Amino acid sequence: QVQLVETGGGLVRAGGSLRLSCAGSGFTFRSGAMGWFRQSPGKEREFVAGIKRPGSHTYYKDSVKGRFTVSTDNTKNTMFLQMNNLQLDDTAVYYCALGQRIILSSLRQPPQYDYWGQGTQVTVSS
Repeated sequence: QVQLVETGGGLVRAGGSLRLSCAGSGFTFRSGAMGWFRQSPGKEREFVAGIKRPGSHTYYKDSVKGRFTVSTDNTKNTMFLQMNNLQLDDTAVYYCALGQRIILSSLRQPPQYDYWGQGTQVTVSS
């Protein structure tokens, strides 16, 4: 049974940093994609960053490039999102997701992912 559990959210001042973790179990990430998404009230869930396998290529939403870094620890089946220079607009619930049959052209589309974590709140204050 696939499970994804996010941790690491919290309250941070603008310009600060947080590191999110997504601990996975019940699968081995060899193909498809794992992604970070976020959703704030009244908005659709949006792609933030992701890793495509095989090859571990990374992809980002334009507004987070240079500030966020997605990575994995294969020994622990865990994905991370290092978020630096956080801005007010980054406030949202952050979700990790797994899609084992995702192709590159659908990497940023939430419906293509099969499994989701419960989400972790990130709040950036001024």
